[in-house]
Amino acid sequence: MTVLVSRTGAAVLTVLVFVLTTMGAATLSVLGVPAAADPASASEQTGTTDPRFLELRIDEVTPSVVTMVSEPVVTVRGTVTNIGDRDVTDVWVRLQRAPVVSTAAELRTSLSLDQAGYDTVGEFEEVADLIEQGESTEFTLELPLRSELVPSLDIETPGVYPLLVNVNGVPEYGGAARLDDARFLLPVLAVPASDEVTEDAASTGARTSNIDGAVIDVGDEAFPAVPPDVSRPAATTMLWPLADRPRLAAGLPGSHTEPVRLVDDDLASSLAEGGRLDGLLRAVEDTVRTEPRVLEGLCLAVDPDLLVTVVNMTRDYLVVDDPADPTGPARPGAGSEAASAWLERLRTLAASTCTVALPFAQVDLTALADLGDPSLTEAALVSPARIVDSILGVTSLPGVVWPDSGVLTEKTGTMLVSEGPTTALIADSAVEGGNYLLADTSGASRVPGRNGFRISGVSGLTAALFDSSASAALAGMGSDPQTPSFVPSTARYELSGDSPTARLQDALGALAWPGLLPTVNEATGRELPPAGRSVLFAPPQTWTPSPGEAGAVMSMLSSLVRAGLTTPRPLSALVDAAASTADAPSSVLLVYPEQAITDGAAAPVVTDAGEQVRRLDALQTALVEDPQAQLTPQQFTTPLREDLLRAMSLAGRRGDDPDGAAAVAEQRSVEVREAVERMYEAVTVISTGGVYTLTSEQSPLLLTARNDLPVGITVRLHVDAPEAMNITDIGPTQLPPRGSRTLTVPAQISDSRKLELEFALTTESGLPLGSPTTVTVRSNAYGQILAVVTGCAGALLLFLAGRRLLHRFRGEPDPADEGYERP
Repeated sequence: MTVLVSRTGAAVLTVLVFVLTTMGAATLSVLGVPAAADPASASEQTGTTDPRFLELRIDEVTPSVVTMVSEPVVTVRGTVTNIGDRDVTDVWVRLQRAPVVSTAAELRTSLSLDQAGYDTVGEFEEVADLIEQGESTEFTLELPLRSELVPSLDIETPGVYPLLVNVNGVPEYGGAARLDDARFLLPVLAVPASDEVTEDAASTGARTSNIDGAVIDVGDEAFPAVPPDVSRPAATTMLWPLADRPRLAAGLPGSHTEPVRLVDDDLASSLAEGGRLDGLLRAVEDTVRTEPRVLEGLCLAVDPDLLVTVVNMTRDYLVVDDPADPTGPARPGAGSEAASAWLERLRTLAASTCTVALPFAQVDLTALADLGDPSLTEAALVSPARIVDSILGVTSLPGVVWPDSGVLTEKTGTMLVSEGPTTALIADSAVEGGNYLLADTSGASRVPGRNGFRISGVSGLTAALFDSSASAALAGMGSDPQTPSFVPSTARYELSGDSPTARLQDALGALAWPGLLPTVNEATGRELPPAGRSVLFAPPQTWTPSPGEAGAVMSMLSSLVRAGLTTPRPLSALVDAAASTADAPSSVLLVYPEQAITDGAAAPVVTDAGEQVRRLDALQTALVEDPQAQLTPQQFTTPLREDLLRAMSLAGRRGDDPDGAAAVAEQRSVEVREAVERMYEAVTVISTGGVYTLTSEQSPLLLTARNDLPVGITVRLHVDAPEAMNITDIGPTQLPPRGSRTLTVPAQISDSRKLELEFALTTESGLPLGSPTTVTVRSNAYGQILAVVTGCAGALLLFLAGRRLLHRFRGEPDPADEGYERP
């Protein structure tokens, strides 16, 4: 079960009524200091869960990344909103800092620390005397990075620092307490110089500082700039995913005449200027012009399902009114121009950039391995590279699989190597054993080290590991923040309470951390590992940053390269290094967390996919491959097979509405099942009449076999007849596309009676097609009795004729003619 730790803390209070009884407390109020000297809330003290009163939101952090040329002051702008059931008075805020991040895990765990862990604090500043119910008030906090004269953040060296904004207030009928907080990471690439000398003093040579109107002599002390340590740059690789949740309407077989149908037209907005996919592409295009070296370590990870959809959008397409009725009313789509322009830009970019194909539609590879169907496996893992290469005109990086979940089972690994040696891109938390992380001698600090390892128990499978903490931070960005399945419970917390600004800061801090890794562990004083670090960044495949956020990520990567903190490392080099460990003596074990099971495709959908793909495979085998036809059997059935993969997609399963994603998947599964059923029902046998009358014991039966599919099919006629009737098997029969054929069925019956026969069509493998038809047969044949009677009559006729001839030969009148003599 997922464990969620509130990032804002349980900082809400039980209503406490108290009276200031000491002069000291009154004096504090007079001085403008909140009465709650201890910022812990009453709920933290009592362990109870109480209603919230205030909600704090971070709107802007300046500078978002501290560099050598930044102002030596951090400014945080935010909003405090009264979300409770009563007014709140005496609202104050202050800025606090926790120790510098020294391990990768702290990139996430430091954001769920108790506020007491943020032990470097600024002064409280008043926000408002009163915030009424439903009202909001903006605030601005400023705190210098360093100062000996006033409270500061006390940041002396580059690094990644967790910051917290703490809000205190007094709810009506209650006492002063900490009511909410917000946390974020501040990456400090360098500490800018700071000189606490006033302009007036500088003109006279005096070194003084003007603090709150008071001029103070600071002697010769000043704060020179502190540059980063660039002697240990980290080799970084960035996966840049271009993917989207499935948009094509389900249950529609392939066609060369019908336009494709989409469940909505949201993709048109995403591809247009200012949209999500436009922003992801534009961020890379801008980096090509400003810092092309970054692209050496960047690889476009492209979802073939997205490309298939966009290519179809470049032509006329329809958007259905009701996604649950894909064949129902629809309107023309509006994204053809945007799709064409975006696709051309992607082709241009991919021609000069590393490109790798993702598994089709972010399909759950664990579910795919459990099914074990070769045709689905090929559609999910082999066809994507062909699709990406043919549409973009490139050669994608071969032998690489990036599971959307970031984790693997041993069974899944065995499936991946069925086509040859494979390198899987998985989270560093998805393996255990081996020296996949370098640690200091105390074991207290772990930093990215080796990335490539052989997987134990699966021959031919190697793993390239990406930074799970950085991936979790990147996944928190955008309009649809998510927590990946591989994030351990200790680092999981609810993201909905964080503002987009705070979540972006966390991502920038995670990107900067490998290059800012301190040389000494602050907690232990031990020296950290030497150079040679390598890190792979992997956002979620369905990544939802805004265009501005995507640009900020690329800007951070560029800044790290320009500052000498990182060096780009091509993904191909990383994969080659991982593949070279295939024969290494040491290996790692795969870890499949319980959360990945929860986030995986639903069991009923997987079961249904297994049933329907078997029916599709059998039907495709029966379909006729006609070189002259526009539509081949594979083209006809492939969309439905891909729909089964879309139904098992992990897109949306880790977002804020997993139940909605599960419902969409189930509906898609139902649509595919009904579509396959319609395909089978489209081939059937029809009787030309309700009752057949056979004039002899070997009269044939005439039937009509009809095929409403746009592809020819080979069928067999199955007849359920009584023992008195013998039906000759007419063998395989080929039916033309959208046509019919008359079947002449030889039948033999031994006696005269009324019989009922059932006719049905099947594939050559025996699967029934269409609905059976029942025929009534009446026979006029008398069998052996008729033969005896006919034989006796013939013998009598011969006897009488011979007798007459004998009498004539003797010249004697025939007694039979007596009474008939001529006159």
